[in-house]
Amino acid sequence: MKYENFKYVYFIGIGGIGMSALARYFNSKGYLVSGYDRCPSDITDALAKEGIAVHFEADLKAIPPYDQCLVIYTPAIPADFPELKAVREGGYRLVKRALALGEVTKGQRCLAVSGTHGKTTTSTLLAHILTVAGKGCSAFMGGLSKNYSTNLLIGKEPVIVVEADEFDRSFHQLWPENAIITSMDADHLDIYGTHANLIEAFRVFASQVGGAVLVKKGLEDEIRPTAKAKLYTYSLDDSSADFHASDIELREQGRLYFTLNSPYGNVSDCHLGVIGRHNIENAVAASALALMEGVGFDKLKEALASFQGVTHRLDLLVSKDDFVYIHDYAHHPVELSRSIQAIREAYPGRKITAVFQPHLYTRTRDFNDEFASALSQVDSLIMLPIYPARELPIPGVCSENILEKSQCPEKTMSDKAGVLEAIQKSNPEVLVTFGAGDISNLTEPIRENYR
Repeated sequence: MKYENFKYVYFIGIGGIGMSALARYFNSKGYLVSGYDRCPSDITDALAKEGIAVHFEADLKAIPPYDQCLVIYTPAIPADFPELKAVREGGYRLVKRALALGEVTKGQRCLAVSGTHGKTTTSTLLAHILTVAGKGCSAFMGGLSKNYSTNLLIGKEPVIVVEADEFDRSFHQLWPENAIITSMDADHLDIYGTHANLIEAFRVFASQVGGAVLVKKGLEDEIRPTAKAKLYTYSLDDSSADFHASDIELREQGRLYFTLNSPYGNVSDCHLGVIGRHNIENAVAASALALMEGVGFDKLKEALASFQGVTHRLDLLVSKDDFVYIHDYAHHPVELSRSIQAIREAYPGRKITAVFQPHLYTRTRDFNDEFASALSQVDSLIMLPIYPARELPIPGVCSENILEKSQCPEKTMSDKAGVLEAIQKSNPEVLVTFGAGDISNLTEPIRENYR
């Protein structure tokens, strides 16, 4: 790694899931780590307990001396943010998060998981399989693993699992040995402009893979022209794919069992520790790369069964005989639809109430009809205003547009202050909150209300 000459590493936007994993990594390597974030969170609280100083107001005095300090920032930070302007003008070594992650992975056997959906669960599961199997790995995960209560694993072997993020073309900083592409649905059109440009970015990523690239069945023709690595396909249940599931059976409490079919042989009676057929598909992908790494069938089955999932991904927060509460990070129509289908299968015949907070004005504008269609699958819909994140409002783009087009039997608008009352009026049997914004701040009040 090319950052050995620095004593300090300073993060602008340290509370993000990717940034906090890097902060933990540099902290583990003996650097003096600190940083800024917009507001306190569970992540920043955890970083503070690990000895990483975090502050929440722009403070130029908190930035270490320029000649000893590497500054890492997230592109979500506005260009005119005072600390970012100061380090740019002050001669600091300043790099984006993606470049820093790319530097960390150099010289290691990198296993990268990319895709517009599924990459967080798939990469976290792959890291879990390698850990359970005794292979060991380091891992930069795009969420908090519920097995390990962290988004970073540090292993002794030179194998590193990373979530390869397509936002801002971040994954172009990675040169993996093996990689997965889970999906290439249109997203981040504020960055790419068109779906075709997004697909081209995945082609570039695939061209940087050295060993094997595993692609969801149906996408291989898009990737084949640029892939220099050996190309494999995977699927939930398409038997023409190199890796796929069969004999899928729903058993107790929504748990799914299946047979994993692969060029290495078949593994029967596999059980995944989380709900959802889409998670079986994620498990097929993670298992494929694990088998390529030499994991045995027994350890693979053990790891699949013991996988507890990722915080905020179909995260079961309350489970009682007459009431269930789940929180899910889904913020794209495809993700919403898959999660709702998983919940329907796990809790058949129950009334499902969804609270949805759209993420970004551009995404809401680009997928308005698709959001309405996906959310029409629930019985009761409570819409929150759009979470803007890095964006300014767009005239005419609002949550009400989705609500109006949805076909739910019951639907209403609410603000965050009134959401508990709206939920109570809905009288849900299964409640799910969806979104990638600050809707996560509502999970604890909701859980307390239904304990």
